[in-house]
Amino acid sequence: GVTEVRPFDDEEEVAVEHQASNRYAFKGTQLAGAIARHPLHHLGGFYARPRPFLPGDFVTTDAGTGLVHMAPDHGEDDFTLCKAHGIDPVFAVLGDGTYRTDRSDWLWLEGKGNVISDKLNNPEGAICTALRDAGALLAADKFQHSYPHSWRSKKKVIYRCTPQWFIPMDKPLPSPPAGEGESREAARGEGKTLRETAVAAIAATRFIPEKGRNRLGAMVEGRPDWVISRQRAWGVPITLFVNRATGQYLNDPDVNARIIAAVREQGVDGWNADAAQTLLGSGYALADYERVTDILDVWFDSGCTHAFVLESGRWPDLRWPADLYLEGSDQHRGWFQSSLLQSCGTRGRAPYNAVLTHGFTMDQNGRKMSKSLGNTTNPLDLMKDYGADILRLWAATVDFTEDHRIGKEILTGVADQYRKLRNTFRYLLGAVDGFAETERVAPTAMPELERWVLHRLAEIDGELRRAIGDFDFNTYVTTLSTFVNNDLSAFVFDIRKDVLYCDAATSPVRRAYRSLLTILLDALTRWLAPVLVFTAEEVWTSHNPGSVHMADWPAIDAGWHDPALGGRWQQLRALRSLATMAIEPARRDKLIGSSLEARLILSAAHADAALIASVDFAELCIVSDVTLDIDPALETGALVSVEKVEAEKCARCWRHLPDVAESTGLCGRCDTVVSA
Repeated sequence: GVTEVRPFDDEEEVAVEHQASNRYAFKGTQLAGAIARHPLHHLGGFYARPRPFLPGDFVTTDAGTGLVHMAPDHGEDDFTLCKAHGIDPVFAVLGDGTYRTDRSDWLWLEGKGNVISDKLNNPEGAICTALRDAGALLAADKFQHSYPHSWRSKKKVIYRCTPQWFIPMDKPLPSPPAGEGESREAARGEGKTLRETAVAAIAATRFIPEKGRNRLGAMVEGRPDWVISRQRAWGVPITLFVNRATGQYLNDPDVNARIIAAVREQGVDGWNADAAQTLLGSGYALADYERVTDILDVWFDSGCTHAFVLESGRWPDLRWPADLYLEGSDQHRGWFQSSLLQSCGTRGRAPYNAVLTHGFTMDQNGRKMSKSLGNTTNPLDLMKDYGADILRLWAATVDFTEDHRIGKEILTGVADQYRKLRNTFRYLLGAVDGFAETERVAPTAMPELERWVLHRLAEIDGELRRAIGDFDFNTYVTTLSTFVNNDLSAFVFDIRKDVLYCDAATSPVRRAYRSLLTILLDALTRWLAPVLVFTAEEVWTSHNPGSVHMADWPAIDAGWHDPALGGRWQQLRALRSLATMAIEPARRDKLIGSSLEARLILSAAHADAALIASVDFAELCIVSDVTLDIDPALETGALVSVEKVEAEKCARCWRHLPDVAESTGLCGRCDTVVSA
C-alpha cells in the first residue's frame, strides 16, 4: 500500500540496484526511518500524515515478512515499538468494534459494520473498496486462519489499547500518611519499590510445600504493572475524580471522606452520577472533573480480605497478619499474589506468615473432573455409602500438595483403614468398661510391656506434633494407623488378651493393663478427633461429658519416654518375629492348630538368650512352653524350632499346662479365679 518512498535523512542515500525486472532491491535495514504516504491520504485528517518505517525485530521470516502495517492500539508488539519511537496510539475503535464517530476521519465508516465483521472487511467491504478506488489494492480474497477467541463464548477477540488504572511495580513506594506510625514506614523501607518489597516479603514467608516460594517469587519478579481497572457494569467502583484538563486524579481528604461516608451508607450505589457534585463539594466544579466509571479488578477486592477480616474489629481474637493463607496452586497468580501486593503497598509486608498450597482432586483414572465427561464425584453421594469420616480420612491421607485421585475403589481401601481404627475403639471401650479409679496403677508400677507402650505414646506425641507443624496430615494419620495396627492390635492386644480375659479382677497385671487402656483410649480419641470427627465424638460421649472437640491435646508425660526400654523391646519384637516365622509352617503342616499348642525350642546367642530369659517369652509369643539354650556359635539372634506340647489344655485359658486338673479341666490360675 506504499505509493511514495523517500529517504528520512536527505544526507543518506539508499543504495539501489536496477534489475531486469524493473524492480528495486533494498536491504530491509536501509528502509529504517524512511517515510511512507498512507494509501488513503486523499481522505485527509488522520490519513494525511506521513508515516515512518520502523525496524521491528519481532517480524520474522516465519511469521510475516517485509513491510507490515502498525496497529499500536491493537497489538502489544506494535504498541511497544511505536512508543519507543514517540508514536502514541490512536484509540479509534470503540468497545463494540465500531469506529469512533467523534472524529471526521472515520465518519465514512459509520454504519458499515465493525472491525471483526465480514461486512467491513470482506473484499467488497468499505475498506477494500476505498483502497481499490485509490488504486492501492492489488488483490483481495478470503482465507481461513487462526484467530484469538474467547474460550467460553467461542467469539472472536480483538485487542484494544485503552486507558487503564495501574499500580506500578517499579516506582518507589510513597511514604505512609502522617499519623500511621513509624513501624509501617520502617517495614516498607526507604525508596523500595513494590516489586522489591514483595520479593523481600516472599523470602520472609513460610511456604508449604517449599516449591510455592519459587513459583510465587518467579511470578512477582517477572510480572508487569498491575492493571486494577475493569470496564464492567458491576463490581466495586474506583471512586476517583479525574481533572479533565490535566488527567490527574483528585486527592482531597474532604472529598475522600464524603465518598467513604456515601459508600459506607449506600454501598457501591453511593458512587453515582447524581451524587457526583455533592461528593465534590463546593470547592470543585463537576464540569472540570470526570467521575471514573471503571470498577476494581476482583483480585484487588479479594486481596483486601486481610484488612476487612483481621482489622475490622468484628472478631477481637483475630490479629494481623494471618498465620496462614490456604488455597489451591492456581492462586499463586491469584489471591496469594493480589493479597501480597496489596499488603506490601499499604503495610510494607505480606499479610500472612505462611502460605499453604494444595493440588486438585481428579477422578480415579487421573482425569480432571468435568460435567461434560460425566466423571464428577459428589461428596454427598460418597457420604451416603461411606460416611463423612471416611471421606475426611481420605482427605487426610492423600498428598494434598499434589493433584490426587478419588473414586469408589480408592475409598474402599480407606474404608478398610477406618474399620481397623473403629474396631480398636470398640475393643478399648469394652476392655475398660466398669473401670474405677481405685483400680488405677501408676505408670511407674506397671509391668515392662505397659511401660513400653507409654514410651511409644511419648514418641508418637512428638511425631504428631511435628506432623501438624509441617501440615503433614498424611504422616499424622499414617503414624496413628501404624501404631494402632502394628503396636497395639498385632502385638500388645494379642499378648494381653489372656491377662484381660483370664486373670482375676484384682490381678496387678490386669489392673495395670486396664489402666494403660484408659490412657490409650483418651489419647487416641483426642488425636483422631480432627480426622474422625463423628466417630471420636461418639467414643468420647460414651464415657465423658461435653464434646471431644472442646478438649485439649492429650497430656503425655515426657517422663514416659525411655529410649533404653524402647531399644530393648525392639530387640524382643525381632526375636518374637523369628518365633512367629517358625510357628506358621507348623500350623500350615497341621503339626499344631493354635499357637498355644506349640513348644518353642530356641538356641540363641548369649546376649539374646539373656534377653529372652528376662521376660515371659512364652506369653510374648502366645505359646504354652519355651525351651532355651545358648549357642556359642551364634553372634546374634536365635534358631527356633517348634514341636507340639504334650500337656493338657486348660478349658478356660486354652493354654497347655502341666497343672491342668483332670477333675476340673482348669489350670491352677483359672481354678483360683473361678473359685474365688
